[in-house]
Amino acid sequence: MIDAKGIEALIAPSLEALGYSVLRAVFTGGRERPTLQVMAERRDGAAMKVEDCELISNSVSAILDVADPVPGSYVLEVSSPGIDRPLLRREDYERFAGFEAKIELSRPQQGRRRFRGKLLGVEGDAAKLNTGESTVLLPLAEIARAKLVLTDELIAATGPRS
Repeated sequence: MIDAKGIEALIAPSLEALGYSVLRAVFTGGRERPTLQVMAERRDGAAMKVEDCELISNSVSAILDVADPVPGSYVLEVSSPGIDRPLLRREDYERFAGFEAKIELSRPQQGRRRFRGKLLGVEGDAAKLNTGESTVLLPLAEIARAKLVLTDELIAATGPRS
């Protein structure tokens, strides 16, 4: 199994020097057609463009060609997180406080694994979420998946900046 976290660590310094943050690197596709997916965003907060993905792809390709951490051939895909982005880091829960999110836990809490509501930031080591019925604290270490929900408010907040 290829270490995607090791690849993140390998490519992060170069991408940071170019003005980007690596959000995640994952392998998909199995043995038949392995694909390395790299998700990145601009550190200045501006929207990602095709040219950004091309620059990141060229940089990552060069690094991986030299380091050669992946045996055999694979496909490299570079993407932005998109508007309804995944929440991957502690700072994402703080940065997107006030927006609606879906959160799935690895283990049930309060008899359930799936929660949806307004993010209220982070309290201690937990994401704080108002579900409309109550405010819950969801341990960051127990979050299996989380993403923003595409709403009119989110679209308006991420629209073109003047």
